[in-house]
Amino acid sequence: MASLQERLTDMIRPAVEALGYELWGVEFVRAGKFSTLRVYIDSPNGISVDDCAEVSYQVSALLDVEDPITVEYNLEVSSPGMERPFFNAEQLQPYVGETLALELIAAQQNKRKFKAQLVAVKDDQLSLEVDNETLQVSMRDIKKAHLVPTFD
Repeated sequence: MASLQERLTDMIRPAVEALGYELWGVEFVRAGKFSTLRVYIDSPNGISVDDCAEVSYQVSALLDVEDPITVEYNLEVSSPGMERPFFNAEQLQPYVGETLALELIAAQQNKRKFKAQLVAVKDDQLSLEVDNETLQVSMRDIKKAHLVPTFD
């Protein structure tokens, strides 16, 4: 059985793409009465507040009809931003050589939260450089990953 996040992604993707945007990812954060559904959208031209409002309107109407979430929640639509979260290995490919902040589900080599340079992406496997050591991590072992922006 697919997780709620996977079902929401499959449900929302066609509506977002029909509007001409890429669905970057979906997060559902349970917090009792303050649960949040975050929908990240992207576009080669960037994302404006008007873009977010347009997607929010469509996604909200879709969720009202489908009613996949049984608890009260807030809907947030935004761009992935400079610290973009990553939801799959394919999204990481253009960021080889960049620094990522990661949180693993379970510690590997005594590391659960750390920053690392992305060395390579192959299928679902990431090669990371941490403290001059190479660490191999599968996407399914990552709880959260996001880009650490650098400013020159």
